Amino acid sequence: MNTNLCPACGQPNSCAQATSDNEVTHCWCFEVEVQPQALQELPPEALNRACLCPRCAGTVHSSVSQEHDREPD
Repeated sequence: MNTNLCPACGQPNSCAQATSDNEVTHCWCFEVEVQPQALQELPPEALNRACLCPRCAGTVHSSVSQEHDREPD
């Protein structure tokens, strides 16, 4: 499993912990509450293996979600 990708949608999860070999002291997920439903919808084998992206974690507004859904250039 690629820990840089969200296990729910497959997009980059922007997780500082996944991209660093050093101890991480700050990541976007340290400051938000992940919606419990987002975790319940994951298959058991994905739990605690890779971080959700902000959109799938239920922490962003629709304008950011629309940009997330945009096709890469």
